Amino acid sequence: MNPVPRGVDPADIKLKLVWRGVESISSRSAPQPRSVLQMRSPRHWGIVLAGGDGVRLRELTQYVCGDDRPKQFCPLLGERTLLEEARQRAERSLPTDQILFALTRSHHKHYLRYLADRPSQRIVQPSNKGTAPAILCSLLSIARADSNAVVSILPCDHYYSREDAFSATLEQAFDIAEQRRGSIVLLGAEANGPEIEYGWIETGESIDSHLGLSRVKAFHEKPSLPAAAALFRSGSLWNTFVMVGPVQVFLDLARNSVPSLMRELEPEFAKLDPRGEVLIPDAPYNRIHPIDFSRQILSPSNDRLLALPLERTEWSDLGDPYRVLVTFVQKNGYLPDWANLWLHEHMTRGIAVGA
Repeated sequence: MNPVPRGVDPADIKLKLVWRGVESISSRSAPQPRSVLQMRSPRHWGIVLAGGDGVRLRELTQYVCGDDRPKQFCPLLGERTLLEEARQRAERSLPTDQILFALTRSHHKHYLRYLADRPSQRIVQPSNKGTAPAILCSLLSIARADSNAVVSILPCDHYYSREDAFSATLEQAFDIAEQRRGSIVLLGAEANGPEIEYGWIETGESIDSHLGLSRVKAFHEKPSLPAAAALFRSGSLWNTFVMVGPVQVFLDLARNSVPSLMRELEPEFAKLDPRGEVLIPDAPYNRIHPIDFSRQILSPSNDRLLALPLERTEWSDLGDPYRVLVTFVQKNGYLPDWANLWLHEHMTRGIAVGA
């Protein structure tokens, strides 16, 4: 591993990201975090989303692991995989036996290595049908165990420069969700530029200026550059897809917005044995189409949504190869050999195509 990549200036990688509107490095100094709550509520649950196929990063993960495994099972930013990091992140704030992992059957050989000790917390879908079915299957499992649960939904392909600050904000979101039992709290990252590859949360009426809590006015998924610039100027937030709310509120929103999907899933969960790994049958998944949770469940229900800014930490969605490399440099101060090889190959291919 080299402190300075051979033939590649890390500043060039950063420049590519700035040009493409995906700059994620900030020079802002982070204030001291508030103390983290020591007591964990028995009603607090978590869902770690780890069932994606990682198509956009497949060519990069081949350099890291030598195969085409999804990114959540790769050590992209250090020695631990993204799934291991997400599990540790969740366990800082939640009881370890109240964290479910939304997975996909075809990834069995990968996830079993990291979750062999948690069989009853594995919610395994037969195929990847988007974020909504994976989240709803996990919510139905939680509702069966605790109908009064307050649930956090946690993607595993994220980076936070300060994990303690993320934990403090997550616990703050739990507090708000407990007090406002009819609402869902969305964690939004403070934008540092007109990002066009992220989703945005357009904020509305202020609820608590001290916390920065506001109502959600609208969602914008991968906007055009002029639209992103307008959202940035208005103080809108990047959508981290981290959210917290009562399990029954999540399920009620789904019953209202995607009733046919709920009619497929709910009867199946009434029949499943909750004592071991939850294997969702093929039949309901064969009858449904991919459904996006933000677009098709949250967006029609803006009046039930609140936005809470994620402060004192830089956030990145590791969905783009160059963003992964910039985040690695930000976190570790160098690029590893596999990144140098990928960059060399990627630029060589680009030159060949250009020729």
